[in-house]
Amino acid sequence: MRRLPIYFLIDVSESMVGEPIEQVQEGIATIIQELKTDPNALETVWLSIIAFAGKSRIITPLQDLITFYPPKIPIGGGTSLSKGLTQLMNAIDRDVIKTTFERKGDWKPIVFLFTDGIPTDETEIEIEKWNVEYRRKTHLVIISIGDNTNFNLLGRLSNDVLLFNNADNQSYKDFFKWITSSIQLTSEKININSSEGINLSKTSPNTIEKIDVTKNYSLPDNNFVVLNGKCSVNDKLYLLKFKKEIEDSMVPGFGTRFYKIEGAYKIDEKSYLEFSAGKVNAHKISSDELYGNPSCPCCANDFALATCQCGGIHCISGDGYATCPWCGNNGFYGSSNGEFDINRTLG
Repeated sequence: MRRLPIYFLIDVSESMVGEPIEQVQEGIATIIQELKTDPNALETVWLSIIAFAGKSRIITPLQDLITFYPPKIPIGGGTSLSKGLTQLMNAIDRDVIKTTFERKGDWKPIVFLFTDGIPTDETEIEIEKWNVEYRRKTHLVIISIGDNTNFNLLGRLSNDVLLFNNADNQSYKDFFKWITSSIQLTSEKININSSEGINLSKTSPNTIEKIDVTKNYSLPDNNFVVLNGKCSVNDKLYLLKFKKEIEDSMVPGFGTRFYKIEGAYKIDEKSYLEFSAGKVNAHKISSDELYGNPSCPCCANDFALATCQCGGIHCISGDGYATCPWCGNNGFYGSSNGEFDINRTLG
């Protein structure tokens, strides 16, 4: 039986923390559940999940629908698209059965690449390799979750670069229903008339739309600010995520940008470090641009955003003496009267 290999290449960088990664987790589970009820998909579809942040790893090796179980999606630091592409190309070389004189090989692999940010590394070598060796024998569909992706760069990898307008929970449901329908339609076509390539289902432009791949973006991602903190009680890592807002101005078109807290999230330290590149990040954000200081998600201390003179972000219970879990320095903490710079992740 000829297989239809499908790869999900997922950006698991820090800006995906919270609702985006939870919705992807739930969405993949829904896709698997639906495909398992489709006779055509059961006959042909094989799935694999590859995650990338600062590093990349295969989360689920290519396997049939019957044995596939949706995995836990991790979070990591950075957005190394080059490492994700390398992992994908290596997987295709290893997994996909080629056609020979003796037998028909697998159908052309389909890749769904989900990303919400800008690559934090150099990608020229991997893009060139992809275009020369893999582009014609693979169908790559790139979905930008949010509008601060480097569309120009993504357009060099595929003609199918789409923007997912992730406005609410229903948008996510419609989005993953569209992916499921596209996979089902493709598996049906190849079983009926052996047609190669993906058949993308129709969708509402309010959910998924074609985008202008001529537009460039630069680091860091200015739609979100993500801070990496450590609990001062139990040394566990957490992330603080702030979303961009614009405050109206008396002069049209000159609103003031600020970032409002969206949530504080526990993270699995082992997987976070495993997917993080470990590079020193020089990007900072002014404290005046950040609105909100939630409680610590690890110990419930009142304030999750306190900074030490070493630059480390951690939690405190309130004004008074506390010890920084990053460097061990003990000092007095209180409210600041002026602005100061805070270390941010690349998102």
